[in-house]
Amino acid sequence: MKKSVTIFILIFIVVTFSGAMYYLYAKNAEDPIVYKTEKPTTQTIIKKTVATGNIIPLEEVLIKPNISGVIEEIYVEGGDILKANDLIAKIRVIPNLSALNNAKNAIKNAKIVVDDEQRNFNRQKSLFDKGVISKQELEKAEVTFKQSQQSFDAAKQNYDIVKTGSTKGLGSSANTLIRSTVSGMVLEMPVEVGNQVIESNTFNEGTTIATLADVNRMIFEGKVDESEVGKIEEGLPLEITVGAIEDLKFDATLDYVAPKGNLENGAVQFEIKGTLSLPDSTFIRAGLSANASIILARADSVLSIKEALVQFDPETKDPFVELKTGDAQFERKDIKLGVSDGIDVEIVEGLSMEDEIKVWNIIKNEGKRQ
Repeated sequence: MKKSVTIFILIFIVVTFSGAMYYLYAKNAEDPIVYKTEKPTTQTIIKKTVATGNIIPLEEVLIKPNISGVIEEIYVEGGDILKANDLIAKIRVIPNLSALNNAKNAIKNAKIVVDDEQRNFNRQKSLFDKGVISKQELEKAEVTFKQSQQSFDAAKQNYDIVKTGSTKGLGSSANTLIRSTVSGMVLEMPVEVGNQVIESNTFNEGTTIATLADVNRMIFEGKVDESEVGKIEEGLPLEITVGAIEDLKFDATLDYVAPKGNLENGAVQFEIKGTLSLPDSTFIRAGLSANASIILARADSVLSIKEALVQFDPETKDPFVELKTGDAQFERKDIKLGVSDGIDVEIVEGLSMEDEIKVWNIIKNEGKRQ
């Protein structure tokens, strides 16, 4: 019995010793932990926020008629370049029956006055020839007669204007001829031949016949969220990218930030505007959607590292990194940060180009991340 117990104990000791030796061997055979490092780089860091919007002309001019009627002819189309006073369209007037009737009656009344003044003039002339009245009285009767003739002619012209919108002697001033008031490109012709249009007056905006604008003076009009509006101010530079124009960016300057926001889709949005600087060879169509990168801060050709490499002291919240000092040996190095774009951050002081910074994640030799 004692002999079997002794044998069991010896076997247990041998197995335990063998297991310990194997564990130590396997432990020593494991690859050492390897930490990846990165060096600082020199690059330009831009801190920016993005606004969405459209490209529109700085000023759009709406051409409206001064008389109601029907479009008889159209002489231009969208995309045409016009100068001030160029002909756009012609309107055929549909007269108002009441105004037309009043104009007819005015002609009849003026004719009656002309006939009466002519008889009076002839009578006065006869008396003057006989020496009964003075020359002054004859000239007075002549002036009254000519004034009545003028009133008669004016009544006939007014009748023509009421009936057709024009009359002899008006030329390019005729209300039926719609002309450009400014120089620019025709952006839109919302009417067609046969459409009825309404005159622009105190009580009515009138029908828009054409929209003109100077396409060389374009602006970006967009909106920013209330969480971003506190970071921007007038005068900041913009980088405009247009969805329909690939690989091109346009410089602009932020000219306007709305003092009041509007609630849209549950969020308060503030309108912004920026004037574009367009090359002479580039044409941008009005209304194209665009994005504006508002540059809040910029650091050109500065020492920088990945923001993911930066650690923060849990008590002081000061930033620091771990620098390699030897094989698998690192030490803490306090740093001072500058401009950050969310990926890279400027190093103001604390590092040099030769420093090797520890990456948080460790790497095994097999290439598997831990």
